[in-house]
Amino acid sequence: MDSLSQIALGAAVSVAVMGRHTPVGRAALWGAVCGTLPDLDALIDHGDAVRNMTLHRAETHALFWLTLVAPLIAAGIHRLHRGSATFKRWWLAVWLVLITHPLLDVMTVYGTRLALPFTDQPYGVASIFIIDPLFTLPLLIGLGVALYRKSARPTVIALAISSLYLAWGYGAQQQVRGVALASLDEQGVTVEQLLVTPTAFNSVLWRVVAITPNGYAEGFRSLLDAEPQMQFIHHPRGMAWYDRVAQHAPVQRIAAFSRGYFDLVQVDDTLRIRDLRMGQTPYFYFSFVIAEQGVDGWQWVPPQPVGDRPPLAEGLGWMWLRMAGNPLPPPGAGLER
Repeated sequence: MDSLSQIALGAAVSVAVMGRHTPVGRAALWGAVCGTLPDLDALIDHGDAVRNMTLHRAETHALFWLTLVAPLIAAGIHRLHRGSATFKRWWLAVWLVLITHPLLDVMTVYGTRLALPFTDQPYGVASIFIIDPLFTLPLLIGLGVALYRKSARPTVIALAISSLYLAWGYGAQQQVRGVALASLDEQGVTVEQLLVTPTAFNSVLWRVVAITPNGYAEGFRSLLDAEPQMQFIHHPRGMAWYDRVAQHAPVQRIAAFSRGYFDLVQVDDTLRIRDLRMGQTPYFYFSFVIAEQGVDGWQWVPPQPVGDRPPLAEGLGWMWLRMAGNPLPPPGAGLER
């Protein structure tokens, strides 16, 4: 999730746990700090753009390592504020703040390695967008009221509301998944993998990506759509390229991290690999040039990020109309790059 959501979540959890054992402002401050700590791994340079992407949300988001570090952080806070609360109370608060950070992250599509060092598998439920005001606003309001009233109760209520919103998102995702599978089956499309994830800032309009034997199919479903069946646009995945580049390290990393939701595309004299989970055709946030064509043929190059997004005004305008149930083609429909 975005930094503001994690700060708000950390502060709310800390205030709720500390209750009357320490001033609300102090609990909120330390909760906000600890809620930010796991994302500091974004400052680490792992050597190239693909490694930086795929190694984010790794050790600093692993429940095992966060559990080990929690008492050390709690001991430091307790020593700094002697007499305000017991070490065990700070320990519980810090631990819950730290582990709720990756547990929230895992609800997004990106991929979080919760189970390190036991498995390197990235997990992602994909039932909430990375920035969703309806999740974050209750936390911010609850914190504001808690600070004003000097009471932890508003944060408890806010956490309950935000948790219910997460449950709503998961339920909506499963409903759309059922519609998508039924539609693809009626259209005679063989589905190897299916991804259902919300579009930006909401949980009403959903994007569906189906990996098929011949490429991938992409469609959109609003909870307000009147039509019972979804429509899909089919795209190639460039798998003929994959047979030639599968052993290249950046390709292996993207293929594994995206859990198979990737494609390879030639753009002018460059070969790109794209993570199909984040963005929408032909605009993808994580797209990397991995090879260039020269006089001696194709040559590997250090991965170069070339991701892009739909034009903001056009994209937001389409999203609001499509969310309301209007069957409009997405921005860039028919374009390939």
